[in-house]
Order: sequence, then C-alpha cells, then structure tokens
Amino acid sequence: MARQRLKKERLLDSKVDGKNGKNTAPHKKAPTREKKKKSNLGNVFVTMAMILCAVSCVWFCYAIYMRSWFAHRIITPHPSSKILNSNSSSPALTPERFWGSYRPQVYFGMKTRSQKSIVTGLMWIQQFKSEVNLRHTCEQDDRLPSYGWLMHDGINFGVQEIKENNFILTTEFGKRLGGQHGGDWTWRITAKPQSSAPENPVISLLFYVASDGEGVLQPHIEGKKLVAVSGSSAELGKFKITFLTPADLKSRNPKYASYNHLQAPCASLEMVTDIVKSSLNGRFVYSETSANRRYYVGVDTYKPVPNQDRETTFNTLLVHQVTVQAPFEIEVLFESGSYMERSNRFSGDVFTDELERWKRAFDEKFDNIFHLSDKGFPPQQVKFAQAVFSNTIGGMGYFFGQSYVQSKYNEHPLPYLEGPLYTAVPSRSFFPRGFLWDEGFHQLLISKWNWSISKEVIGHWLDLMNVEGWIPREQILDNEARSKVPAEFIVQRNENANPPTLFLTLQKLIEDLNGQLTEEDETYLKKLFPRLKTWYDWYNSTQVGPLPSSYRWRGRDTDTNLFLNPKTLTSGLDDYPRASHPSEEERHVDLRCWMTLASKVMRDITELLGLPQQDYQNMYETLSDNSLLEELHWSEDLKAFSDYGNHSQSISLEREKISVPRGQSRQHNQAARLVRSVRKQPKLQYVNAFGYVSLFPFLLQILKPDSPKLQCILKDMKDAGKLWTPYGLRSLSKSSPLYLKRNTEYDPPYWRGPIWVNLNYLVVRALYYYSTQTGPYQEMAATLYQELRTNLITNIYKQYVQTGYLWEQYNDNTGRGQGSHPFTGWSSLIVLIMAEQY
Repeated sequence: MARQRLKKERLLDSKVDGKNGKNTAPHKKAPTREKKKKSNLGNVFVTMAMILCAVSCVWFCYAIYMRSWFAHRIITPHPSSKILNSNSSSPALTPERFWGSYRPQVYFGMKTRSQKSIVTGLMWIQQFKSEVNLRHTCEQDDRLPSYGWLMHDGINFGVQEIKENNFILTTEFGKRLGGQHGGDWTWRITAKPQSSAPENPVISLLFYVASDGEGVLQPHIEGKKLVAVSGSSAELGKFKITFLTPADLKSRNPKYASYNHLQAPCASLEMVTDIVKSSLNGRFVYSETSANRRYYVGVDTYKPVPNQDRETTFNTLLVHQVTVQAPFEIEVLFESGSYMERSNRFSGDVFTDELERWKRAFDEKFDNIFHLSDKGFPPQQVKFAQAVFSNTIGGMGYFFGQSYVQSKYNEHPLPYLEGPLYTAVPSRSFFPRGFLWDEGFHQLLISKWNWSISKEVIGHWLDLMNVEGWIPREQILDNEARSKVPAEFIVQRNENANPPTLFLTLQKLIEDLNGQLTEEDETYLKKLFPRLKTWYDWYNSTQVGPLPSSYRWRGRDTDTNLFLNPKTLTSGLDDYPRASHPSEEERHVDLRCWMTLASKVMRDITELLGLPQQDYQNMYETLSDNSLLEELHWSEDLKAFSDYGNHSQSISLEREKISVPRGQSRQHNQAARLVRSVRKQPKLQYVNAFGYVSLFPFLLQILKPDSPKLQCILKDMKDAGKLWTPYGLRSLSKSSPLYLKRNTEYDPPYWRGPIWVNLNYLVVRALYYYSTQTGPYQEMAATLYQELRTNLITNIYKQYVQTGYLWEQYNDNTGRGQGSHPFTGWSSLIVLIMAEQY
C-alpha cells in the first residue's frame, strides 16, 4: 500500500511546474460563467424552436383536419331519422301515387316515383308545314296560344288542353289500381281542328318509352308499325304498353294512318329530343288515296352523335309515330303483369265511364272545399279556378339525384346528398324544378286539397337537410333538370338561406288541427321536429345581424361596380333595393319577420308535442316586440319600416369612358359598358325604398292591431303614387329612386314595380286578419281588403282569358301578364283569394 501511495505522489509531483508551482498536466480549461450562460441560452432556444416546430406541425395538421372536417360537413347528412321511409314512394306503400304526371318539363308524360323509372312521353309534329316544329319539352319559344291542365286531382286522373294555332290536342290519363306494382293506366289523345282552313291538319303523334337506367324494353313490330312494348323492371315487374289504332271521333271507326318507329340508344333523358330530331327524314309518303301523295317527316334510322363514347352505358329509347289527319283520337294502354284480376280492358267505353266518374268527383270535391259557386262566381270563373288549381297539382314532379354545392372550405363544388324530391314547380316551361321559398306558397293551396301530399312534400324537403341544418334553396337534381339551368346558377352555397316559407304551411297545419292532435299527426310532427329545430338554429347562427334580434341575408352580389343595386337572390326578392353597398352592418326587416313567424310555429309545435317551449316563447316575444322592431327598422324620416345599411341614394348607371391608346382605332377595343357611378359616398342609414319589404311586419301580422304604424302602412298602400294600382299592389313605390330601373344593362326590373301574386296574397291575408281584429283601423283594413281582392281577381282572370296563361308577374301600369308563363306556382294562390281561405 505504501509503495502504491508513493508512486501516486511522485506521479503528481512530476505534473507540477517547479518554477511557479502550477499544475502542468494537460487538461481542458474550465468554462467561464459567461460561456456557460451562452451555452444554456442556446440550448433553451433550440428547445423552444423544437417545441414551436412541433406545435406548428400539430397545429398545421389540426388545421388541415378541421378544414377537411368543415369541408365535409356540407355533404354530411343530418343525424336524425329521416321523416319519410326509404320506400315511402314505392307501390307497396303508396300504390295510388306510384304512377303520375311527374314530368312537368314535358307537355305530356308519365313516370313512376322511383330512383330510376321507366318514362313515357308524347311529342308531335304538324305535317306539310314550311318548318318542322317538334313539340316535346315545354318551351316559351314555342309560342303556343295556351296549354295546361283543366282538371287534375293529383292522384287518379288528369285532363289537359294544348292549343296550337289550328288544332287542339286534349291529353287525358286515368289510372286503375290492381296488382303489386301500381296497376294500369290509359292515355287518350284527341286532336280537333279549330281553323276554317279548307283542309284539316295532318298531325304526327310520337309516343316514346325509355328506360332511365333500369329495366328492359322489348319492341313488338308488325311491318313498319310498333304495336307494343313489353318490358320489366325491379319496381314494375313485367308490363306491356300497347298503342291502339287511331279512331274517328264520331264513328269510332279506325282512321287511315301512316306509321314509323325508332329504336335508339339514349345515354340520358335530356337527349331524347335531339335523338328524335336527328332521326327525322322527309322521305315518307302519306297517301290516303293514290291521287294524293305527299311526303311527310318521320323518324327513320338512328344517327349516332359524333365522337360518342362507345363505353357509355346506354338506355333504350323506343318511339312509335302515327301520322293521321284530324279529327281523331288514340289510346295508349299500360298493363301491369301483376294485375291478374283484370275483368276488362281499360280502354274505350270502360275508360270513358271511369274518366267521367273522376270528373264528377273532382267537381264535387272542388266545390266542397272552395265554395266558389256559393260566393257568387259564375261557372266560367269556377272553371278558371279549377284549371289554376289543376295546373299547380298537375305540375308536381318527382326528381332523384344530387345538387352541386360548395362552402368556403371547398375549393371545388361537390355533389350533394343523393335523394328524391316530390315537389310542385313554379313554371313548367322556365322553372321545372324545386324552389325552397316557392314551396311554402305552393303547399298553402295543395294542402287545402290533400294534406297527405303536402306532408310528403315537406318531408322530402327536410330530408334533404345536411348536418348543419342547411337545405339547398334550388333543387337541380339530374341532367334533365340541369339542361334547363344557366351554369352560373347550378352550384348552391351553404352560407345562403331562403325565406323559410314552409313555416307558413306548418302554421296552417297547426291551425287546422285546432289543438286536436291525432296519433298520425303526432308521429309526423315528432319526426319533423329534430330537423325543424336544426333548420331554425341554422338561421339563428348563420343569418344573424350586427345587433341582437337583427338579421341579415347572406349571399348578396359583391360586384358593386356593375349593379345599380347589388342583388339579394337569397331573400327571394332578387333585385329589390337593399343597401347600396353590402356590408356586415346591414339589418334586413323581411328576414327578421320570417324568423318571428318561425319562432311562433316552433313554439306551437313544442306545445302540441309537450316539449320544452320556453326558448321559442322567449324568442317569439322578443321578435314580436313592436317597440324593439321599431327601434331596429322604423325610419321616422321615411315613415316606414326599412332595411338599414351602408347606403347612398345618389347612384346611377353610366357608360364607362374608354381611352383609346394612341395609334389604335376605337373598333379594336371592347364596347363601353354601363357601370355604376356613385355621386355621393354611402353612410349607415335606413334604405329609402318603400315596397314589399316595408310591409313585412304587416304581412306576417306582427304589428299590433292598435299600432299607429299600421295606419301608416294602410295609408301608404292605398296611395296610387306609391303601391296601389287597379290590378294589385306593385312591388316598389313609384316614389322610390329605383322604381322600374334596370339593375344592369341587361337586367330589366324584376321586383322593382311589377305586381307579384304571392306577396299580394300575404297582403290580402293580412288585411283580412286586421279586419277581424278590434282596433282603430279595423274598418280601414276591411275596405282595403274588399277592393284589393276584387282588383286581383278581376285582372288575373282577364289576363288568363286573353292570353291563356297565368303569369309570373303583372305589369303595374297595364295589368298585363309578363315574365315566364305558364306560372302556376304561387300565382295559383288566386284560388285561395277567391275562396277567402287564408
């Protein structure tokens, strides 16, 4: 041990410098305090950077996930059970409504309420004319003197009259239940000449059958004549369609006819017209006698579309053409293979007798519901009301497919939830599809006739709701529907609302129940409620305004440079003047009133179902508070309820000045556009536009019967310099700066003066209500009610007689119908005005 210690001591001594006594052994210098600090700070920065990097990565991944989650919500279905069973439209559950005239976009056609249906339809051509006009889809450019249903009960039968310039086609159908697939149906097409021409017209009727993605069709041909089509599909089983021989109207003897047929592949139903047109050939001879040989146009051979995709799955299109001289009638029979107990064929006198029975039943039911004869209306006006109603219920369609939608989280449009829609359409020629805000008005009339139809329609609309509570306001569900819509209107955006007019129909349902809830009604409302609640909450979260209890429409046009006043399509009132410069400070009085109605209906439904109602009651009390309403929307300067926003009254459209670069001639430059000129900068203020929007607290009966504001509204309504006309109330006062002003160079005034029946219905309805309420203005409301009701009925009937149509709107200076026609959507509310049923 001593030896080891000595060795260590010597070893240590050898490492000591003899001169200064310092340790000379090689070693690292100890770090200074400052260097230690720097090292520690560096480590901290590195650690913080790593943490920040990790957090950033996590946040980035979370942001990507959340964006994807929000992007997917627009196409995520609502979690509650659907209101309608998936097979609610099947022949097993509703056989009486399985087949129907559910193709409003064509002059005459039928289909089933199926995802993929066998479809049938009619086309026609008048022969020996300088121009071949093939009639098929309802087109305003066809300029028919008139067409539309005269009688239609929504289920069993329909009678339609189509007037050409020198003949009349009457299309009739009737159904007979039997079997497991919806039973049989029969068509009867009658052609009668109506001109004094020396020779009656020769007409080709083209009946077609097509498989829309399902089923098999087999033609039965005898010579050049397609006599029948047999087929089968999953929902129809086996069936046969038979084309009978044309007959003389008086003798019922067969008439001479020429026949053609066509069998062609058809990729999609919107191609049917083009396929038939492309197959037409003028080489066929019509010769009732050998001395009178004339060439007519008929379907010939199929001509494929250039560059047609050979891998596309094609459906079958079969066309039966019969060419015959008027007058004549032809019947087409559909017979279900599962209808085994058929005692006779549904044609000839059997069909005539059944049709007459349905007509009598229709007359009796119509009279019992609307009591127009008892109110003193003459027979011709009763027939007018029957036709108006029939066009509404006969214009119902059944569609299946997907809309295209987009949210701010989606870079590109997405296909929306796939599903069906049973709906009434505003116009067969111009708007043959479903519109959310129109539907509430449609069902006010249809529900008077058949509540079960209206309940099903409402169920279809609410079943299209996504998890957010949003419903696309315009339903364009398939290629056939999209072929009628300009591209810029196809994609729907989930921040955009529409007036929740279905609450109008639900309000009527609750009133009709009168506190007596049947088991069926209770079940229906319980299914409805979760979706109604989400819909109601969606409005209260996405359409709220800048102040408590205020609301603002989203989706206004943002290109303020081109519009005299940026449109608000989402409000349903399109170009009605709003604040000139869209901003988040806007408050819209009409939307606030719609939400007042919705709150009241939600309160009433929860009360009926025994659910908590206090929240809805509180909301209704707040929104119906007249003092708060006046605080937010009453303009003392204008003496009217008004929108509020960033607004300037000094705006006009002016031709823009285009400078021409030196050395270039002017013709090489684009034409000068009309652009907006703002002569006075906007400021937050009430919008100086008195019209329909100003009336909403009155229209939806929010104003108290003794409110002085009610007196102001009634006086302004009656003022001919503002809203009153001999034909109805105009949409915008003559004193408004934008009265009848174009919104762009190409957009004529729409809601800036013309008379609209749906809002006039709400006016008449409100006048009737206030005429029954005790108050200082009761008599004034009663007088206006009688005058306005008379003006509307007189003018709309007069225009129908003169033009053959109901119209989208009516000119406030002449009363003439204008816009799209026939417009038997909400313009049909004239029937309820006649019946005084509000």
